[in-house]
Amino acid sequence: MPFVDEARIFLKAGDGGKGCESFYREKHMRHPRPDGGDGGRGGDIVFQADRGMQSLLDYRFKQHYRAGRGGHGGSKGKKGRHGQALVLRVPVGTIIRDHATRLLIKDLAVHAAKVVVARGGAGGCGNKNNRTPTAPALGEERTVFLELKLVADIGLVGFPNVGKSTLISAISQVRSKIGRYPFTTRNPVLGVICDEERSLIVADLPGLIEGAHTGKGLGDRFLRHAERTRVIVHMLDISGSEGRDPLDDYAIIENELNQYSDRLSHKRRLVVANKMDLPGARDHLKRFRRRYKVDVIGVSALERQNLDILIDKIKDL
Repeated sequence: MPFVDEARIFLKAGDGGKGCESFYREKHMRHPRPDGGDGGRGGDIVFQADRGMQSLLDYRFKQHYRAGRGGHGGSKGKKGRHGQALVLRVPVGTIIRDHATRLLIKDLAVHAAKVVVARGGAGGCGNKNNRTPTAPALGEERTVFLELKLVADIGLVGFPNVGKSTLISAISQVRSKIGRYPFTTRNPVLGVICDEERSLIVADLPGLIEGAHTGKGLGDRFLRHAERTRVIVHMLDISGSEGRDPLDDYAIIENELNQYSDRLSHKRRLVVANKMDLPGARDHLKRFRRRYKVDVIGVSALERQNLDILIDKIKDL
């Protein structure tokens, strides 16, 4: 299924039910007694975070949502039923904004978190409580913008074809698409590292290129998913098999992360030198360690070399 991380939808909460104008009469009564019941309240529209969802795909096909209206009041003081609330489920990490003002309504970053986005109208009062019935209130109408930022413990970033998809396939049960061409991964892929201690969620993000923070390639669209991660794993093709210098690759990607937002620039990093099984990789790794004083781990995702060391290091971070 296609991955959708943005959607715009229209919401209409339920209108309140009408109050009833009714009079109770008996033969012995000189004046009839008013007994019209109140109308029911309209249903609210509620958003709820659900970890079972991974995309906003449902909201691309249907973009108008209405909650149930309140029932009308009846004679003998009968109140109208309340309108049924409409609960819209979205993936964990969904940000809800007002479309017109772009003001933040709620960031649903926790499973089962809820927020009422459009409130139903109050029901009209019947003449049992008022001399004359009052008109019901209308439910709120608003257009909201949904933006998904995936929640993961680890985010894999780097140039295209550095081995991110191979790595996530090797350390988790997910089978990400692997190919010898740029932008094999066009949408974020989530995998889970499971062991006896705890489970870690890994996000394989589409490859970045120079200028990604300005919109080049796929990076600008998907860099926001890295903001939710706790640790960024910066992967390098240390062998230079794509014809690029891995030392320059490191500087370019770090600059893109820092330019995109302050949240990314301050996140903890782990540099992974991949493709250590290829010729020239060890020489490039020595050059890298001489120039950059950062923690780097040499692995081969294809040959599954040093992956246990990498996973232990990720857990420590």
